[in-house]
Amino acid sequence: MIKRLFDMVLAFTGLLLLSPVLVLIAVLIKRDSTGPVFFRQERIGLHGKPFRIHKFRTMTVAQPGTAMQITVGQDARITKVGAFLRHYKIDELPQLIDVLQGTMSLVGPRPEVPKYVALYPEPTKSIVLSVRPGITDLASIEYRSESELLAKSSNPEKTYIEEVMPAKLAYCVQYVQQQSLWLDIQIIARTFLAILR
Repeated sequence: MIKRLFDMVLAFTGLLLLSPVLVLIAVLIKRDSTGPVFFRQERIGLHGKPFRIHKFRTMTVAQPGTAMQITVGQDARITKVGAFLRHYKIDELPQLIDVLQGTMSLVGPRPEVPKYVALYPEPTKSIVLSVRPGITDLASIEYRSESELLAKSSNPEKTYIEEVMPAKLAYCVQYVQQQSLWLDIQIIARTFLAILR
């Protein structure tokens, strides 16, 4: 209950204070490329329940069924404005809406698409999905340059499934087992420091 209250207060305050910036970003996205302001994608949340995440759109709109679900290096689909938003993680800010709606938390395991959640081993899957997914977590900080790492692979998706995903899941399990409000505050602070660096 304390964590949920913490999430709601910070998410509401963040959306209120950042609203002029969010509107400006929305205008820039619309001027930069054709398509919606938001990127909505199905992710798996608390107890395995699907939800549609909010993110600022940073890529060109793909044809149905053709989009890759991981981003590799200097992906040609990324727009000019999108590159800036992704570099500073600004594209994640609309997820404050998801926090207010109760489908996400400020801190928690990053929500994954169904395709990859289906590959989670048990009991890791039940542990990771026992908490609300978050905007940031330990894995997000440690794998901030994930797309550049995958770009070095001859088979990025295989590398993601066999190397990156298991390592990230280990961080997720660690968070769930050690979670506390103080840990959340530390992760939020580390996230801001990582972005500034």
